[in-house]
Amino acid sequence: MKKFVIAAAAALALAGCAEPFSARVSRFQQLPAPQGQSFYVQAADPALQGGLEFSQYANLVAAELTRQGYRQAADPTGAELVVKFRYGVDRGREKVVSSPGFGYGYGYPYGGFYGRRAFVYGFYDPFFYGPGLGEFGGFGGSDVRSYTVFTSELRLEIDRADSGQRLFEGTARAQSDTDDLTKLVPNLVEAMFTGFPGNSGQTVKITVAPQKRAA
Repeated sequence: MKKFVIAAAAALALAGCAEPFSARVSRFQQLPAPQGQSFYVQAADPALQGGLEFSQYANLVAAELTRQGYRQAADPTGAELVVKFRYGVDRGREKVVSSPGFGYGYGYPYGGFYGRRAFVYGFYDPFFYGPGLGEFGGFGGSDVRSYTVFTSELRLEIDRADSGQRLFEGTARAQSDTDDLTKLVPNLVEAMFTGFPGNSGQTVKITVAPQKRAA
């Protein structure tokens, strides 16, 4: 019975990270209403431009912008808007739970995000972790179970092609039990474009339904 309780506690903790997919999205924008303006998607890191993995994610961003009422240009010279984005995931943060229920947990600091040659610095965010570096509170115990929580991030920028004027800046961050970018980036893109372009200066929590992720 004791082992069952420990396993159940760990499973519940992981379930909070796995389903549904929730992201914290911050957006700052001065975008005009979409009227078919043309755009071209580029990598914020030039080394990623033309890569197969980046191209797959760029197609997702382009599809979302097209749904918003913009028009994809065949090349940068024919675009009115330049769209740049980067993505990454950190190296993970260990969470520990003790029996018979949620005891006191702790976490280890982590370094930066990594993502197929894309890199942004890591962070500690109370939005995800709460106070005290992951302290759960509750019953104590001698048996412990640990699991790893990964934090992923996507940053999106939109500029005028003629003047370079910044029209949009957005960041989507999420926790999960995986560091698989092929699963994380599509969800971050969807979160970024939910309620797009959003209220400037506002940070919102957006949840992507599990059935959409499976699709």
